[in-house]
Amino acid sequence: MHISLTNELEQIVRERVASGLYNNASEVVREALRQMVRNDELEHLKLERLRDAIAIGAEQAERGEFVEQTVSEIVAEAKREKYG
Repeated sequence: MHISLTNELEQIVRERVASGLYNNASEVVREALRQMVRNDELEHLKLERLRDAIAIGAEQAERGEFVEQTVSEIVAEAKREKYG
């Protein structure tokens, strides 16, 4: 297999190999691809969780269950819970 890289990406690969963390360019590319797959999987999981949350909210709305908070207040509360 032959791949072409931009000059910038080629320089990044060379720097990674020169750092000693990788033995050659193939290792750098393999690691980058593994990371891309992990990121894709994480994005898929996030999207799945978002869809689940939306479905719960839609069901609650159909039953007439609402909260008195604005969307901004809900987002702020979620950020506080996540980041303390």
